[in-house]
Amino acid sequence: MKHLTSLLIVLTVVWWILSGYTYPLLLSLGAVSILFTVYLAHRMNVVDAESHPMHISVQLLRYWVYLVGQILLSNIKMVKIILSPNPDIDPRIIRVRTRQNSELGRVVLGNSVTLTPGTVTVDIRGDELEIHALNGAIAADVERGEMDRRVPGDVEGEA
Repeated sequence: MKHLTSLLIVLTVVWWILSGYTYPLLLSLGAVSILFTVYLAHRMNVVDAESHPMHISVQLLRYWVYLVGQILLSNIKMVKIILSPNPDIDPRIIRVRTRQNSELGRVVLGNSVTLTPGTVTVDIRGDELEIHALNGAIAADVERGEMDRRVPGDVEGEA
């Protein structure tokens, strides 16, 4: 029940922030759509600790701030490479072992790596990610594992 309540609150806040509407009719239509969505999620039995991990919410917000910063830094690096008269392009595929214990943690890490320009997660097998990097410096950044350390904790720990 706490996951459904949390989902209801999160959906309400996100709907209101994204829509920005304050008219009673639109607010009531938004409320109806949110309640229907939560009802469907409840009926489908898809709301649990993994699909809506409340216990890592604060960590997740911090991670998003970190990820946005990494995306911006990677974009700057890509602009330098693109505008350089002798671009440092030496593509390579690397395999990186991850510390993540859950599938969700590995997927979040893989998607985060892909979101940062210059890298693409090609495959995830067990606790290993296969990543395409544009050059050796970018590959070394990934191999350092800073992003892996910052991905929020194991979501399978709570039932």
